[in-house]
This record gives sequence, structure tokens and C-alpha cells, in this order.
Amino acid sequence: MPRLDDPIVTRRDFLQRMGLGVGALSLATLLGPELLVPSAYGAMESTNPLAPKTPPLPAKAKHVIQIFADGAPSHVDTFDPKPELTKWAGKELPGLRGMAFPSPFKFNKCGNSGLEISEVFPELSKHADEMAVIRSMYTDIPAHEVAQIFMNTGSLRLPRPSLGSWVTYGLGSENQNMPGFVVLRSGGSRPSITASCQSAFLPGVFQGTMVSTAKIRPDEILENIHNQFMGLADQRQQLDFVRKLNEVHAAKLQKDAQLEARLEAFEMAFKMQTEASDAFDIAKETAATRELYGSTAQGNQLLIARRLVERGVRFVQVWAGGWDHHADIEGNIPKRAGDIDGPVAALLTDLKQRGLLDSTLIIWGGEFGRTVTYDRNGNEKPGRDHNNKAFCTWMAGGGVKGGTAYGSTDEFGSKAVEDKVHVHDLHATILALLGFDHTKLTYRVNGRDFRLTDVSGHVVRDIIA
Repeated sequence: MPRLDDPIVTRRDFLQRMGLGVGALSLATLLGPELLVPSAYGAMESTNPLAPKTPPLPAKAKHVIQIFADGAPSHVDTFDPKPELTKWAGKELPGLRGMAFPSPFKFNKCGNSGLEISEVFPELSKHADEMAVIRSMYTDIPAHEVAQIFMNTGSLRLPRPSLGSWVTYGLGSENQNMPGFVVLRSGGSRPSITASCQSAFLPGVFQGTMVSTAKIRPDEILENIHNQFMGLADQRQQLDFVRKLNEVHAAKLQKDAQLEARLEAFEMAFKMQTEASDAFDIAKETAATRELYGSTAQGNQLLIARRLVERGVRFVQVWAGGWDHHADIEGNIPKRAGDIDGPVAALLTDLKQRGLLDSTLIIWGGEFGRTVTYDRNGNEKPGRDHNNKAFCTWMAGGGVKGGTAYGSTDEFGSKAVEDKVHVHDLHATILALLGFDHTKLTYRVNGRDFRLTDVSGHVVRDIIA
């Protein structure tokens, strides 16, 4: 018998639907309904995929702000002091190609913990007792685009969901009128930035919303957020009609992932009209708060990040680039560190004052580290080349054991040697802080359960409070 909303049904369609229906009922009886749909500890249990969800394990953090240091900061000039390099200055290092290049910066013991941090971070150093620095990070390939995609998705080859998409998939969002996952950038879009917010095979609703913060006014940051041609009621009717057409298309043919993602983007844009402009309007902050963050592009970004987290956004990624220093380490690192030092210290102070630091995980780090020898290009003002065997990442808030230095590199800082932490291990630890066993936060595609950490990853328990 034809459906009321589909009056044209051929005999072949009828028999096909009947056969599939009976088969599905039999399969459900044998397997149970929980095995018939993708599952992330029941992350899709609600009819609204962005509804807030309780993680299966005790969670330390509820939100994440990831500050991505695009360009690969030099670990031996920031958070991994290597005095041995000074003894070998200008000499060829044993087992390495090139002459030793000691850091031109002094490291200070900071806070009650005595955590050693470079002098280029005078404000951040005041928060040493809230930071856990991983000094034994390593990754697979020392090429910027590939390593950045790997750091953001856990994959070197296939298009995979980003870290933010996995987190939003598992936890949903606390604000249904805002995206659960926002990426803040100040420059143009590159493949690695695009990959950082992709949902890949996850439903499009978990894709990150990329926002350029090159401008300040909310209507410039969020261009065309308000529809100039029709009111909210008419927009709602239009979206409902388009969704209905898509349902008919999916029933007749098949679901199209790109189409689904586009419709979810339309839906979110509609919802954002009520709250997004307010969230991005830093002019509503007090003068004291604006002064705390500073009137710089980086300060504005981190202030917006706090405002987003405060409004229930689950995962905020801030791109803070400019760390690719093949030349003039002595001049360039203080400039770049100066751009982020005060704002990130302000973020930690602000979150703590508002009672949000304990529930917000802050992550800082790049895609790999730098060599401990002079850059092979022989610049007059020397810099450092790429090094995937050693780099640093630090975390704070969200259940992190502050005042901690975990793992170590060799005496020169050329490679991680003790308590080594791979990118998959870092991802596993982040998910653990959010209340997930990384081996069980999965999504089934083409007969296989995929996860952020692929088939690897170990939680770094020693940095969890």
C-alpha cells in the first residue's frame, strides 16, 4: 500500500521494502538494537546528537581549549632546558649531523614546583604550578602539513575526524544554539586548518565551525549571521521544507554525507542568530578583563575562547602560528612568545577566577620540535630545522597535575628517550581526562570500528591529578 507522502510505489519497491523490513526485524531480534547503530558508549542515544551526554568514566574536564602553536616551536628554547648544549657550542654533536646550537635564553625555576621554563614566558611562568609539561613528545613525520593533520586527526593518510569532532561526538554540547566545536583562526585557510575541524565519516553535526577573528566586530567576524531578507519564522519554515526534501531523497536513493553536513550547517547558522553575536562580542567585557588579555589579535582570540566555553561550547581550538623559525631564533622566539605569553596567562587567571579552570582543559603545543643543531641552510642569524623525534606540549586545568615535568629527551634534546609520548598517547590522555576509554569511543564505518587513536595509544596517568 503506498505511503501518503509517497504515492508512487512500484511493485518492485514494495517487495524490496517488505523483504528488507522482515530481514531487519529478524536481525534486531538476534543482535539487539544497540548493535545496529554506531555507538560511542551510547553517544548517539538521544534523538538530538548534540544533546549533552554523560561520559562513561569519571571525568576531570568538561571543556577543552586547544592552543595550536602552528609552525613547531623549539622545545629547547621554551620548556626543555639543555645546559649540555652550551658545553658543546660550535662543536659537532656525537651521533648527530651539525654543530651544537645552545639556547640563547635562560631557564628559570618557577613556582613552588620549580618547573623550569624559558625566560621568554615571564607571565606564563607565574602559572607553573598549574602546568604539566610533557617533554618527551614525538611524532611520525617532520613535515608541517602532514604533521599538523596527524596531530589534529590521528591519521597520516585517510580523512579522519578531528580531535574536536570526536570530543563533540562523545559529549555533545551544553548549548544547543551554538556549535559544539569552534575553530578560531586569524589568517587564511590551509588544508591542515581545514582538517582540524573536519568530521569526516562522523555525522556533519560534529564538524567544527571555523571562524576568522582577523576583525573585531561580531558582525564582521560572523559575516551574514543575520538574514536580511526574511524573519526567523520564515527561515524556520524554509529549513523544515529543505530537511523534508532531504528525507525523501535519502529514502529514494541514499544518505549523502556532504549534503547532511551542509543541512546541519544551515541549521546551526539559524540557531546561532540568537546567541553567537553575543558570544563573540568582547566589547561587553569589563575594561579590567580587556586589559588583562591585552588588545592584540591573540588576546582577543583567547578572550573569545573563554566566552565560548562559558556559554557551553565543548571544544575550542585557537590557531596561534608563527613558530617556524629556520632563522634568527634569538630575535624571533621572544617576539612570538611575547604575543601569546600575556594572553594565555590571562586565560588561566580568568578561568580560575570564574571557577572554570578545574573543568576546562587547556592544551598548548605544535606539530613537532626543532633540531638542537644549526639550521642546515646556514643563515647568518641561525635558526633550527624540523625534528619529529622530540618536542614539548603542556596542559593545565581540567584534572591535570600541575607543576609537573613528564618524560625527558637525551642530554642534548635531540630525541625523546624516557617515558616517550606519541601523538596517539596524547590523544588517549585527553580523552581520559574527559571521561572516555579511548579504545571504546568508536564509530563503525564500512564494517570497522574506527577511533581517534587508531590501534595505538596509552594514557599518561602520571600527569592526571
